[in-house]
Amino acid sequence: MSAKSVPQPRIGRGPGINFEKSNEKLNNPKETTFRILKYIGNKRLSLMLIFVFCVITTLVSIMGTKLNGEIVDKYISVGDISGLFRICIVLIFMYLVATLSTFIQNRLMVSIAQKTSAEIRKDLYEKMQHLPLKYFDTHSSGDLMSRLTNDIDNINMTMSQSITQLISGVINIVGMLIAMLMLNKTLTIIGLITTPITILATRALVKCTQPLFVKKQSGLGQLNGYIEEMVSGQKAVLLFSQEEKVKKEFSEINKNITKYSILAEALSGFMGPINNFINNLTYLILAICGGVFLLKGMDITVGVIFSIILYMRNFNQPINQILNISNTIQGALAGAERVFEVMDEESEVDKSDAVDVENLDGEVKLENVDFSYNKNKKVLNKINLTAHKGQTIAIVGPTGSGKTTIINLLNKFYHIDSGTITIDGIDIDNITMESLRKSVAVVLQDTYLFSVSIRENLKYGNLNATDEEIIEAAKLANAHHFIMQLEDGYDTVLSDNGSNLSQGQRQLLAIARAILSKSSILILDEATSSIDTRTEVHIQNAMVNLMEGKTTFIIAHRLSTIRNADVILAVKDGEIIEKGTHDELLEAKGFYANLYNSQFRSGLSI
Repeated sequence: MSAKSVPQPRIGRGPGINFEKSNEKLNNPKETTFRILKYIGNKRLSLMLIFVFCVITTLVSIMGTKLNGEIVDKYISVGDISGLFRICIVLIFMYLVATLSTFIQNRLMVSIAQKTSAEIRKDLYEKMQHLPLKYFDTHSSGDLMSRLTNDIDNINMTMSQSITQLISGVINIVGMLIAMLMLNKTLTIIGLITTPITILATRALVKCTQPLFVKKQSGLGQLNGYIEEMVSGQKAVLLFSQEEKVKKEFSEINKNITKYSILAEALSGFMGPINNFINNLTYLILAICGGVFLLKGMDITVGVIFSIILYMRNFNQPINQILNISNTIQGALAGAERVFEVMDEESEVDKSDAVDVENLDGEVKLENVDFSYNKNKKVLNKINLTAHKGQTIAIVGPTGSGKTTIINLLNKFYHIDSGTITIDGIDIDNITMESLRKSVAVVLQDTYLFSVSIRENLKYGNLNATDEEIIEAAKLANAHHFIMQLEDGYDTVLSDNGSNLSQGQRQLLAIARAILSKSSILILDEATSSIDTRTEVHIQNAMVNLMEGKTTFIIAHRLSTIRNADVILAVKDGEIIEKGTHDELLEAKGFYANLYNSQFRSGLSI
């Protein structure tokens, strides 16, 4: 994880601006450039072909410029019309060759850019699959989406437009310089006097625009994060009549991006007029000096002066292009740094000696477990619990007491500070994450369903499940009846997160998915807290089938739903303060009894 971000538990956030402070300059442009070049490097054949066609284009340009000078001296000055016609035919053919060569090199570069950006996008997406949960807890999903789309698209556009210009530009500069020196060294040196001025002026502008491009890319990520949050929470915005508030916040973020974009593009756009002014000044100096040399009878002709001016134009043009695209490259590097920043995050990896486990019995033990999201505040303190195979363990307590944290530690979403967690006597640090999580089925309060068919959603619990097993799981979860009432049955495609189903129906599908997973440990995290009482009866019946033979952990606020648990743990401020059965804890007349009785007095019981 980045050193800048301290992992914190993810909690619900209301509408508001809550973004990380962005850097105002590139951290390491050289390293970032090198990493992009490594992606391009495995396409050597295409790069070599681009180089060859760039050389062809440059040679044609050099020869064409020389022939233009000869037209003046050998044909126009002596009135040779037929010779002029023949040389024009040759020039037309050469220009066609240059056009075809340019088209081929651009086509090759577009292919390289698209394949490279696809590889970067693939690597970034694969990296995201191996990042720990704490990373997603502390980073906006909209910003991550921006890195996966906008930033990589920016890299792609820059490569397709700029690399060919860089290669052909360098070849052009070298070729034109050699041609000018061979034609007339004195005029060449005079023409080169203004080149350092152009470079210095451009470097000064680059220093001004670089932080603006970085802010622009970071701002786009922030905007995407805000949009994603607001679209997901649109119902809450409407329910609390906060439309004007979010419009104002959106306008503020949008205004900042617009400001930095205008400043960056305006300053970078100023580079072109400056370079044109310097170039025109160069051509004027060459024309004056050439004219003076000619009038003084020096060994020079009008055609030579004309060719030198054309060569200098072709010499300055790629320099101007390279300097102009430096701003485009800055924007791409800013995006690339954001992409590589994610790639450089520490992946969630198993220990070298971790083993795959199958057919766990589900004996779970936590001994003296301490945990904190940051060093300043301990979330769990000396947690000790034992769950035997087939037992149901209920965990209750006020919000923020550490109930869900215990569940996250069982799944190895976070690593404990001290103590041990074992399953069947094996430390979970010595179990591979994949096999551990396959052994643990989770049903959450807000389950997530994908925008695919019901059949595919259920198979997410077991990709090898047969249709018969899917139907059997749905029946056990009391979901088969409502599924068959849908027009397409199990092939019904769900809309965003199953929004075309009721909350209870989504929960039943989540239970069916968990049944299919055939895990030995089950976690129910507030699985019935957001549904009506009648639906809960169906879900409770489904959960009885789901819990059969499994070691089950239940987090519940409705205490009447856990009365039959084998062990109830009362958690407060990160500590287990009471432990026992429902009847035992009521007789103790302590924290749990007060909590249970208060629900009845408040009319919160089922």
